[in-house]
Amino acid sequence: MEPRFPLGHTVATPGALALGFDLNPYMRRHHCGDWGDLCDEDKQANEDALIHGDRIVSHYKLGGGRRIYIITEADRSSTCILLPEEY
Repeated sequence: MEPRFPLGHTVATPGALALGFDLNPYMRRHHCGDWGDLCDEDKQANEDALIHGDRIVSHYKLGGGRRIYIITEADRSSTCILLPEEY
């Protein structure tokens, strides 16, 4: 898998870091266009965002009921990993 868009400055919230998971594989999946556990409509919205320059959102289940979002801003200046309750 090849990266499909710039990530910009990458950050993670304290809540996401506190999970104790290696978040790098999820960031790579997001960067390469594997949008994770989204419905088909939301996956298509991300594909459209690649063309039109909108925000990109991925969602991943980590196990044990834990989940994260990864969001790349529309201007591709930054990407953030966060918990659903931090969204």
